[in-house]
Amino acid sequence: MKKFKVPNTYVIIFTVIAICAISTWFVPGGNPQTWQVFSALYEGFSQQAGIIAFVLIIGGAFWVVNSTKSVDEGIMAFISKVNSLERFSLVRKMGVGNIVIVLIMLLFGLFGAVFGMSEETIAFVAVVIPLAKSLGYDEIVGVCMVYVAAHVGFAGAMLNPFTIGIAQDMSGLPLFSGIEYRVFCWTILMLVAIAFVLWYAAKIRKKNTDFLTSEKVHEDTRAESKELPKKKAWICMALLTVVTVLFSVSYADECSIKLGQSEFAAPWLMWVADAFFVFFSILSLRASVRMYILDLLMFTIVYMVIGVMGYGWYLPEICALFMVLGVAAGFSAGYSADDISKEFIAGAKDIFSAALVIGFAAGIIVILKNGQVIDTMLGSMASALDGAGRAGALGTMYGIQTFINLFIPSASAKAAVTMPIMAPFSDMIGVSRQATVLAFQFGDGFTNMITPCSGVLMAVLSVARIPYEKWFRWVWKFILLLVVLGFILLLPTLWLDLPGF
Repeated sequence: MKKFKVPNTYVIIFTVIAICAISTWFVPGGNPQTWQVFSALYEGFSQQAGIIAFVLIIGGAFWVVNSTKSVDEGIMAFISKVNSLERFSLVRKMGVGNIVIVLIMLLFGLFGAVFGMSEETIAFVAVVIPLAKSLGYDEIVGVCMVYVAAHVGFAGAMLNPFTIGIAQDMSGLPLFSGIEYRVFCWTILMLVAIAFVLWYAAKIRKKNTDFLTSEKVHEDTRAESKELPKKKAWICMALLTVVTVLFSVSYADECSIKLGQSEFAAPWLMWVADAFFVFFSILSLRASVRMYILDLLMFTIVYMVIGVMGYGWYLPEICALFMVLGVAAGFSAGYSADDISKEFIAGAKDIFSAALVIGFAAGIIVILKNGQVIDTMLGSMASALDGAGRAGALGTMYGIQTFINLFIPSASAKAAVTMPIMAPFSDMIGVSRQATVLAFQFGDGFTNMITPCSGVLMAVLSVARIPYEKWFRWVWKFILLLVVLGFILLLPTLWLDLPGF
């Protein structure tokens, strides 16, 4: 008997478009769609051009940064610092292994929450698994330290442009609004994930008595890379310092921070950021060029937060910021203009499938709108959930997002398909759009770690040499716990006056 194979994402999307077109012939008040099935693809791309450009530019910039091996060096430096703590008796009592697990998971959890680290975890799994084994653990603990931490952080993200940014844009919400409660959710989710992994790691270590010392494995897994010349990096730092100072001179007085319902002038904020940028740039550049590039990445995120919260920046400004990051990182690493272009194009190419899905998925909404059936659909959904209460309706939306994610793990694709429908539907049932975005966020994140449709998961398991069946048996209880916890975290958005909600 031939095993069932999940169709390609594009096949699924086009099938949905066709089904939506057919529905316009039968839904009351519908405007029958025929050849528009194909023109809807073009219209979808046209309507989502800004988001598509945003995704491609972000992908290209991060690829340039990753190509310099700066993130690799930063991770290995972090592991080295932690291993050096073994000389303290208190640390030995707490367990160096426990400290390593907690710190690495927090680090990757932040990566997932801030810039949506996902595919990048594949490489780090190969580095961290030997470290996990040296501490007496198994491959699953190594995968959890990197992949699971990043994806739990991804699910509870605060600043992830690929989930929150796209979903809020399609819901008509200010970019990264509601960050206060998202920080709380991220903290709770990470604490639960860390506790679960520590519990499992303790069980495994009791079974394993024959393992290497952490120092030896660190030596074995240290990333050997040629030091980069610093001349161009110093030039880059000087130029960026001039640019940031000029920006502060011109615009610092316009900075006005909005936190929930509060707003206050913060003309000093850019100057403080500039001072820290110069200080840490000099400090990191004296160490190595790669550490300086990590500094550029960190301050790109800092300036993005300041820009969004203090100046009302949106996609054009954020794209410009990340373009500067890509060029500055490449130049600092000694790349020629051609090298930077090639790496940027490689990054855009790597994420192009996600950008393509956004355009195709938008075609679904085009068909539904042109077919004049969205209002009927929303009315039917509202009627079906009538009596379920706001909690039941929000839980249903969360369940739908979670189910869809099993077959379409792409966050941008689901956002393009579901948010234009879910957002106005939430208005009808008295649920805030911000809560709907949070339901999308949780629904998108948790089941990424169990669905075989996730290319990243399958690649990670391949690198770790963990059979999918073994992983499924281990992870399903953890995923169920996260799904239940996600619903519990959604409930306060209905009953409490949360900033941005």
